[in-house]
Amino acid sequence: MAATTLCFDFGNTRQKYAVFKDDALDAVIHLDGTDAAVINGVMDTHQPDRTILSSVINHEPAVEELLARRSKFHRLSHLTSLPFTTPVGKPATIGADRLAIAAAAVNLFPGKNNLAIALGTCITYNFINSNHEFLGGGISPGMDMRFKSLKEYTAKLPLVKEDWNFPLVGYDTVTNITSGVILGMAKEIDGFIDAYAERYGNFNVLLTGGNSGYFVPHLKNKIFADQNLIFKGLYAISECN
Repeated sequence: MAATTLCFDFGNTRQKYAVFKDDALDAVIHLDGTDAAVINGVMDTHQPDRTILSSVINHEPAVEELLARRSKFHRLSHLTSLPFTTPVGKPATIGADRLAIAAAAVNLFPGKNNLAIALGTCITYNFINSNHEFLGGGISPGMDMRFKSLKEYTAKLPLVKEDWNFPLVGYDTVTNITSGVILGMAKEIDGFIDAYAERYGNFNVLLTGGNSGYFVPHLKNKIFADQNLIFKGLYAISECN
């Protein structure tokens, strides 16, 4: 029988988990909450052998106690055994999600320079060099945050929802905002990639996150896109711990 591993990702906007059967990704499922009762139901459904948690929110301590009681559990942190080093000023402040994404990049492209870009509540730029050193990167507002800020910090602009279909030249308020936000982010991402290329030469660019699909068609640079990169990184880390 295949061993089951559950990889939990408690993000600022969305909370999800992935089911791995041995080393194959079987499913990604959104959570209705992160309280112990919800997680206990997940454990009842899947009866996993192992679990790993990446969390950037203040979740209930009882959740970790539950996972540890019902499986071989690991909480991702700066103390985790990782397939890369973190020679930065304060490694304890690196977000668990960024550690997981960096692990996925190293696992997919070992011995290479990798720039892993995650599009979620924030955009994170995560650079891992060919010596498997996580050097840091950058953080900027994500798509939803940009849409909301235009509403909250102006008197008359509306809250606009993301849309695949928008023109370069907006013809009304909604299309002006959509074009400005989505194309603005695409140009930002391309600009970061170009700046890293000037300094480091050849490297792989990995793009992930629930919003990545909005930007892939608008990027000029060649990228490797995978919405489930964080889960693949979590699984790789669980193998080391």
